[in-house]
Amino acid sequence: MTTTGTPVPAAPGRSPVRGWLAVLAVTLGIFSLMTSELLPVGLLTPVGTALDVSEGTAGLMVTVPGLVAAVSAPLVTVATGHLDRRAVLAVLIGLVGAANLVSAFATGFALVLAARFLIGVSVGGFWSIAGGIALRLVPEKHVPRATAVVFGGVETASVLGVPTGTVLGDLSGWRTAFAAVGVLGLVSLACVLLLMPKVPARETIAFADLPRVWKGNAGVRTGVAVTFLVITGHFLAYTFVRPVLQDDGVDGGVIGALLLVFGVAGVCGNFVAGALIGRRLRQTVLGISVVLTTALVLVALIDTGAFTAGALLVLWGLGYGAVPVTFQTWFLEAAPDATEAASSLYVSTFNLSIALGALLGGFTVDGVGTAGVLWLGAGLTASALFVVGGARRTAAAAAAAAAAATK
Repeated sequence: MTTTGTPVPAAPGRSPVRGWLAVLAVTLGIFSLMTSELLPVGLLTPVGTALDVSEGTAGLMVTVPGLVAAVSAPLVTVATGHLDRRAVLAVLIGLVGAANLVSAFATGFALVLAARFLIGVSVGGFWSIAGGIALRLVPEKHVPRATAVVFGGVETASVLGVPTGTVLGDLSGWRTAFAAVGVLGLVSLACVLLLMPKVPARETIAFADLPRVWKGNAGVRTGVAVTFLVITGHFLAYTFVRPVLQDDGVDGGVIGALLLVFGVAGVCGNFVAGALIGRRLRQTVLGISVVLTTALVLVALIDTGAFTAGALLVLWGLGYGAVPVTFQTWFLEAAPDATEAASSLYVSTFNLSIALGALLGGFTVDGVGTAGVLWLGAGLTASALFVVGGARRTAAAAAAAAAAATK
């Protein structure tokens, strides 16, 4: 995702089957990484209770890796630019497996946070490298589909990995959930080592590329602003969805199942967005903002039982499930000549927003109450409407001025 220069395609004659097996190994790695980053969302209450910290403090388990991933995305890519990419990915995914196992056996919250720091390093580095690696693995005609599959690991983790981990935590304890994701990371490590070919290092992104694409591209700046608002607003509320629902009277034993409903709706939202963004990208972004804002406001206003909560989580999941593919496409279309640099800004913004959303949500929960995260989150997601609308008006005015100047 963050490599620049002229990409080098897969070697001629390379077996498409072996290439696709390598793509699936990378996808499993990204799924493991993103599930690791977001796993605490469904387990804040039991982890906080077991380690004697508040739910707001427990939210640091999401904040810390998000902040670290935002910084490590460009740093790891540049620092490892001379190394074989398979080796780098293997080290990073192995680190995630070990860190989750440490969390599973941790006796204090400080050790958990140290492990979450390492997960942040791995998430940022792995995602930034893996996003652009499909071109090196499969024949050119398969690259778009393979890239979509790799990004599918991010989306699937967001909408299914967390709910599944929550159900496992409810059934067997939060430590079991962390241990399971740790084992998944080690399985991913084995798949990367066994299924990926060596991928020699090529020219990598330079730090100077990031400010250049930021300063020179209004579409990228709009994408960063919209990503920040929507993802921060979503995670401000979603990080604390368990205490939100419990405070509203939903039995804790069914929350894992409700999050699975959220996940299934998210997968549907991904497919709906995929069908729309080719022709109506801007309208899809606006629709995501409207759906997420509506869902958060309704959860805040309506007294939810299990059935009502499930219905509202379907709406919420549809909105969020459409986010990754839609926003990634926005960045690619905004900077077609600098897609890798623009994508690295997207990765950093996405992870920074996860962190800030969880951090602000923690302060809000501890200071105001769980309902506060819903209203604040809705305010942020709604603000994206004005950013997109303002950008469109600015672009229209610039186009009109340019047309007038040519007359």
